[in-house]
Amino acid sequence: MASGMERLTSRMCCVLLSLLLAGVASALEITSTGQTTIDKASTQSVKLDCQFSLAAEDFGPLDIEWSLVPSDNQKDEIVVILFSGDRVYEDYYPPMKGRVHFNAADPKNGDASINLIGLKSSDSGTYQCKVKKAPGIRTKKMVLNVMVRPSKPSCHTEGSTLEGKNIVLRCTSNEGTKPLQYNWEKTSGNKLLPESAVMDPMGGTISVRNVSNSASGTYRCIATNRVGSEDCILHLKVTPPPNTAGIVAGSIIAVLLFLLIIALILFCCCRARHRKKYEKEICNEIREDVPPPKSRVSTARSFTVGSQRSSLGSMSPSNLHEYALKPQYDKIPSEEYDRPPSQIPLPPPSATSTAARMSGPNLSRMGGIPVMIPAQNRDGSIV
Repeated sequence: MASGMERLTSRMCCVLLSLLLAGVASALEITSTGQTTIDKASTQSVKLDCQFSLAAEDFGPLDIEWSLVPSDNQKDEIVVILFSGDRVYEDYYPPMKGRVHFNAADPKNGDASINLIGLKSSDSGTYQCKVKKAPGIRTKKMVLNVMVRPSKPSCHTEGSTLEGKNIVLRCTSNEGTKPLQYNWEKTSGNKLLPESAVMDPMGGTISVRNVSNSASGTYRCIATNRVGSEDCILHLKVTPPPNTAGIVAGSIIAVLLFLLIIALILFCCCRARHRKKYEKEICNEIREDVPPPKSRVSTARSFTVGSQRSSLGSMSPSNLHEYALKPQYDKIPSEEYDRPPSQIPLPPPSATSTAARMSGPNLSRMGGIPVMIPAQNRDGSIV
C-alpha cells in the first residue's frame, strides 16, 4: 500500500512539473518572423529584428544580450550589446563602439532589435538575440553578410582594331565582394553584339574573331554583385587595314634617298680633301730652269763665231760703225727664247768699247776692211 502511494505521488509530481514547464514555454516568446540572412553593402546600415512577448508567469529580471557566434564551437561568444538591470551597455564591444544601438529607448517593452550603422566587412557573421526572464529563455539567430559593392570598372580593348583581326573587350572592377558578374551590351547602332562575339560573364570579356567595321560603336559593361552594380563605357572604332604596298615602297625610297645623300656628302668631302692636298703640294714645289741641250748651244755658237769672222773679213771702214749699233751675233737665239724675260743676259759691258776701238782708223791700222753687215732678226736669219 505504501509503495502504491509513492508511485502515485511521483506521477503527480511529474504531471505538475510538465504543466509548469508548458506554462513557462508559452509565456516568453520571440515573435519576430523576418529573414534570417541579410546581405548589406559596406557603409550602409542594418536593423537586426528581435521582437518578444512576456507573460505573467515571467517574474524574474529581464536581460537582453546580443552576441557574435563564432564558426568554431571551441570559441566563446562575443557580446556586442547588453541590456541588464534596466541599463543599456552599448560600448561593450570596442570594434563596434558608437555604431550599435538598441532600436527602442526602453527594450523591456518587447523590442530587443538593434541598429548597426557604418557597416564594415569585418562585421559579417552570425548574430544571436537572447532574451532572458526567469524562468524563460529564448534565442534567435541571424546571418549578416557585409559585402563591398563593385568599384567603377575600367573598360579597354586588347589586340588590333584593324578589320579582319581578333579583338577582346575587357571589363575589370578592382574592388567588390565576390562573386562579381559582368554583362556587356551595345548601346549604339543596331544594339546587337557581333555575330562572332563570345562573352564570359565571370571574366568580364567579349572575344570577337575576324572583326568587321559593323562592330564599331559604343559598348557598356555592368559589374554586379548582391549589393550593388557599377558600369563603364567603351567606344570601339574598327579601321580598315593600311596600304602595305605603299608603305613598303615609301620606305624603300626613303632609304635610297638617305643613302644617296650620304654618298654625296662623302664625295664632296673626299674631293675637298684631295684639292687641299694638291694645292699644298704645288705651293711647296721648287721650280728649276732646264738648261738647253749642249749640242744646240755649241752649234749655235760655232755658227755665230764663224759668221762673225767671215763678216769681219768683209767689213769696210764705212759700215763698221753700223756693226757696232747692230745686235751682237754672239747671242744664242735659242737661249733668248728659252729663258724667261727676267733672265735674258744683258750685253757685255765691253761691247761698246770694242766697237769703238774697231771703228775708222783703228780698223785700218789693223789691216781690216770695213764691210756692210746685214741685219738679223731674233731667229738668227739675215734680213
